[in-house]
Amino acid sequence: MAEPTITTTYAGQFAGKYISAALLSASTIENGGVTVLPNVKFKEVLQNVATSSLLANGTCDFDAAGSTVTLTEKVLETKDLQVNMQLCKSQFFNTWQSAEMGASQFADLPKSFSDYLLGYVASKVASEMETTLWQGAAGAAGGFTDGGLTVLAAAQAPGANQIAAVGGGVTAANVIDELGKVVDAINAQTNIYGYEDTRIFVSRNVMAAYVRALGGFAATGANGVDNRGTMWYADGGGVSFDGIKLFMAEGLPSNTMLAAQISNLYLGVSLLSDTQEARVIDVSQYDGSDNVRVIFRMAAGAQIGVASDVILYA
Repeated sequence: MAEPTITTTYAGQFAGKYISAALLSASTIENGGVTVLPNVKFKEVLQNVATSSLLANGTCDFDAAGSTVTLTEKVLETKDLQVNMQLCKSQFFNTWQSAEMGASQFADLPKSFSDYLLGYVASKVASEMETTLWQGAAGAAGGFTDGGLTVLAAAQAPGANQIAAVGGGVTAANVIDELGKVVDAINAQTNIYGYEDTRIFVSRNVMAAYVRALGGFAATGANGVDNRGTMWYADGGGVSFDGIKLFMAEGLPSNTMLAAQISNLYLGVSLLSDTQEARVIDVSQYDGSDNVRVIFRMAAGAQIGVASDVILYA
């Protein structure tokens, strides 16, 4: 059992809080970037409907000979995922949390640390979920059965729906041109332009480059347009390009964009509460050890409904 490594400078009572490194949140899920399907224990069938041209010349008879309806399916399969951690309580006896544990050797884990640990594990899982959602390798340990959304787009979409990233990466100097390539591909290869839920999902560095470019520093001087500096906001707080809203997805790898409808990107989970619940279990009273376990269990998977309606820039 791997015991925790503790670095401490105990010099009095516990200050009341712990500090951890800043964690990615599952921003795509929390901000409504995908369609979440709850209660998917194993598989969910996504049905796609396509028809031929429906209008025909009027006659006195019913004639459906010119109309065809095609039903296709995509299967979203969830995968069981878990977190299993084990800590030895004695590791905390000589730290600055020991006052909370009492004098007895039959001590409980410090409550402040127990509470923190629950929050930390849930946040860490959210961070990993965000990355896995977008770029997880299919079937990888701790990942989804079919991989992340960018992996699915690369594997399923026709070649014309894929754009190679600019050499040297996206910068403030070229981001307008590169976003233009995505919009041009949307118009040429798909029918999703103009829909309310159409988004261009961008990585953090692409969004940062676009924010800087919006200031117009190169063309208008140090203060930007109308002396308003870097105008990162528009239309009530959202950022858009050519009328299409941008969505910064923390889990996308650098220099990556994906254009799609939110209603075409799916995340299946078991119970929604499973994605937010971690448990601390003191097992010392059951097995005579001095251990505490942290567990987290859920099922999740990702899928794209109509791959030909997705543009991948990567």
